[in-house]
Amino acid sequence: MLRLYVCELRRTNRQRTAETEVFVPELRALAFISGEDWERGRSFMRGGRFHPRGRIRLFVGGVRLPVHRLICILQALFRHFGLAVLHLFFHGCFLIRLPDLTSSTGRREEQEEEEWVAGMWGSGLLLFLVGLWHESHAQTFEPMFQVVTPTMLPPDSLHNPTQLNYGMAVTDVDGDGDLEVVVAGFNGPNLVLKYDRTQNRLVNIAIDDRNSPYYALRDRTGNAIGVTACDVDGDGREEIYFLNTNNAYSGRATYSDKLFKFRNGRFEDLLGDELNVRRGVANRMAGRSVACVDRKGTGRYSIYVANYASGDVGPHALLEMDEAASDVPKGVVALSDAAAAAGVDKFTGGRGVVVGPILSESRSDVFCDNENGPNFLFKNNGDGTFVDVAKQSGAYEDGCSQESTCSSSGGTTNAFYVEGVEDRYQHGRGVALADFNGDGKTDIVYGNWNGPHRLFLQGGDAKFRDIATEGFATPSPIRTVIAADFDNDQQLEVFFNNIAYRGNAPNRLFRVSRRAAADPLIEELQVGDAAEPQGRGTGGAVTDLDGDGQLELLLAHGESAQQPISVFKVTQVTAFTGQSGAHTRIIDGGSGYLCEMEPVAHFGLVWSRVYCQEWPLCRSVRKIT
Repeated sequence: MLRLYVCELRRTNRQRTAETEVFVPELRALAFISGEDWERGRSFMRGGRFHPRGRIRLFVGGVRLPVHRLICILQALFRHFGLAVLHLFFHGCFLIRLPDLTSSTGRREEQEEEEWVAGMWGSGLLLFLVGLWHESHAQTFEPMFQVVTPTMLPPDSLHNPTQLNYGMAVTDVDGDGDLEVVVAGFNGPNLVLKYDRTQNRLVNIAIDDRNSPYYALRDRTGNAIGVTACDVDGDGREEIYFLNTNNAYSGRATYSDKLFKFRNGRFEDLLGDELNVRRGVANRMAGRSVACVDRKGTGRYSIYVANYASGDVGPHALLEMDEAASDVPKGVVALSDAAAAAGVDKFTGGRGVVVGPILSESRSDVFCDNENGPNFLFKNNGDGTFVDVAKQSGAYEDGCSQESTCSSSGGTTNAFYVEGVEDRYQHGRGVALADFNGDGKTDIVYGNWNGPHRLFLQGGDAKFRDIATEGFATPSPIRTVIAADFDNDQQLEVFFNNIAYRGNAPNRLFRVSRRAAADPLIEELQVGDAAEPQGRGTGGAVTDLDGDGQLELLLAHGESAQQPISVFKVTQVTAFTGQSGAHTRIIDGGSGYLCEMEPVAHFGLVWSRVYCQEWPLCRSVRKIT
């Protein structure tokens, strides 16, 4: 049985629990779902809006329980009763946390219920309390991925052309509630891949037809490299941003980036509007990754652009809506570059960007791994401005935060500083956020181009410690880095996507398993068909395309050789629940490298029974009969 409550959350400054303090925006809704019977629901959508940058997916005991789809079923009941439509969508970069899903023994508990909590922090918050019974099973180390490209996305000139591709982003392009994969095409058109349930395959809906609402997204002349999607104007539908290099490596480019909004029945470039042309806000710099950040917690996103500077030309940009000069109901969206005001207008060789609640559970921070210079860790000050704390993220070997403190307190006089995430002598690429050890803090994993890859655990006082093993850190021509629970065993895997440019460079996969009172155990897994030793990897994304509860892996190729997109399926689900600890999933506004993962918190819980408790953190919860 699964019972889901959607409770009324009224605007308050803060709501507290014994464990955390979070901001609750104005989200007004009330509903009730039961797996055994449906009780009549009612919604109170009076001005509140659920923005589509976050969903929850549960994979339970071999049966997928997609909560957002259950809500869609509830919508039909609402319509039947003449009531408003409710969506389980959220905005803001947030995390989902499930404390301790298992007992200390890992055995099935017949009498004692264990509670788990999934909470969303950021611009939107929703909290679950559910009890569960579970059982452990043995783990196996079969090859993880099997190629399904021939059936899911066979190469052809329309749906999967053999061309140079780069970044990928997962978003709802056509507004039907399902997620599509947007692909940045470099020497060909951008693609929008939609799963067709009648054909059981992906199809490109951005066809070469000027009457198509998605035609403008193709933008063949753009030489796109990075892509991201988020709600820039706060109207509830995500805009799509393409970073176009136009063959420039650094500094100025001759072709501007594009920001597409669905308007007048089709996608149109906001940066091409006369208003924004006069403002001169279009980014004409050679950049790499792009990401979305809700820097003020309003549900309206800024586009963070990691430009690749040439001297003092090409700082990082932060494009956002100028509310005072905009009229969203009329489709007027005035844009401005807020990078200087926000404190992120840095000159560097920008590469990877990831956004999420890194240092705070209630605000979005930004991490940038750079080339030929130190990385940035921008902490959100709470007012929409940022301060770079990367230099302070390391620690002295005896635990002191400053050498003077070590000496004055009688500590060792030869303490030396261990660098944190600044990593100033390496060349960053792909990056992802996750909680690898279950302590509730956000950790950072990233790859360095032909340098040691890093897995930084966050400790106290925003200090980070690299726990990468020798095998994990082995240098490679790295591009995208993805952290996900591919086999639904509750343990996170890290996928390294490489580009074969001087001989073979197979992709690699590692499981990072939580351990009590110890650092996580890092084990290399058999990656299977996704090894692609001759693949010219340039980007990748994960999402559940066909709705079976298992993640698919999509890989783009390009740069040095034209190759079609590859699609992989996990070969089997590993039912293993013998590890304790909190379970956290972070929905970020951009990650990997040049990419943005799906806005879904995917939990492979593999329990045998779900039992409802109640909603906390609500002003009121009522069942309606």
